[in-house]
Amino acid sequence: MREAIKNTLPETELRTADFDYHLPEELIAQHPMEKRDTSRLMVLDRATESITHRHFYDILDYLREGDVLVINDSKVIPARVYGHVEGRGEALIELLLLRQHELDTWECLVKPGKRARIGMKLVFGEGMLLGEVKDIVEEGNRLIHFTYDKEKYANIYDVLSIVGLMPLPPYITERLTDNSRYQTVYAREEGSAAAPTAGLHFTPELLTRIREKGVAIAPVMLHVGLGTFRPVKEENITDHVMHTEFFSVPEESARIINERRAAGGRLICVGTTSCRTIESVAREDGTIPAMSGDTGIFIYPGYKFKAVDALITNFHLPESTLLMLVSAFYNKDRVMEAYETAVAEKYRFFSFGDAMFIQ
Repeated sequence: MREAIKNTLPETELRTADFDYHLPEELIAQHPMEKRDTSRLMVLDRATESITHRHFYDILDYLREGDVLVINDSKVIPARVYGHVEGRGEALIELLLLRQHELDTWECLVKPGKRARIGMKLVFGEGMLLGEVKDIVEEGNRLIHFTYDKEKYANIYDVLSIVGLMPLPPYITERLTDNSRYQTVYAREEGSAAAPTAGLHFTPELLTRIREKGVAIAPVMLHVGLGTFRPVKEENITDHVMHTEFFSVPEESARIINERRAAGGRLICVGTTSCRTIESVAREDGTIPAMSGDTGIFIYPGYKFKAVDALITNFHLPESTLLMLVSAFYNKDRVMEAYETAVAEKYRFFSFGDAMFIQ
């Protein structure tokens, strides 16, 4: 079942500037921790309004037998490619593959965009991958159809693994020597243009210990696009429009989630992408159906959560939709205070940074 999830949220007078905070540049993590689960963990308890400082491997102390941990198993693709216009080797082009429309047709962010006219043909990897601009779509992105040797390569992902680069966020300026570190250990289905970064803290060993404690792990999938991270430029947050992203909730995951919650277990989302997926499909009674489709849900203070009981997340950019979601899950003032504490305690921020657990 494929459905488009629309945003139906209450009006609010909150301004984008209400979600700004000062972040020293040196606190933006430029590289992952040597061991994933040794990152720091800030625990926010909504009942007591307390803040506790731990390490991520201590998450075991906060999970209970009967809980279900919902993870996003989407896999980041080497979505950034560099090439040139056919017949004009000096006309360099940079593409970022954002969203698959058909098998080999993708919506792409193009730099420089003015050069990419409809009908223009592009060459990447010395001809290993060819592209043709088919259309100009939302915000000037291009719809590009790719061709390659299908006898040699099973799909476009095989080609991208050779000619593409991992699409690290612009605030990460240091070179990543191991591409697997911008990938969760449980990443499975290729299609994301950015990592669901809350999941980067888990190791296979930690996941085994979580299961041994009696916590179920239920994968869902949301292909992360740049819309998730697109800055909010409007003064009033209600004027911001999210880009849609493709999601899927498998039958088995829906069954596990519903059984665990019916028995009194908590639904704990790993990351804002898992949270948005669950809240996109959740019924009013909190049950989760199996389904797939496109979601443009924008969660900000005033939103009433239907199914998510606890949240594992990273520290997000100022004035971002992700920070707004976290503020909706807890309390804006408490969250902003927690961020001030994180800065004072020199937590590491953003994709390769530390984590927060809100229960």
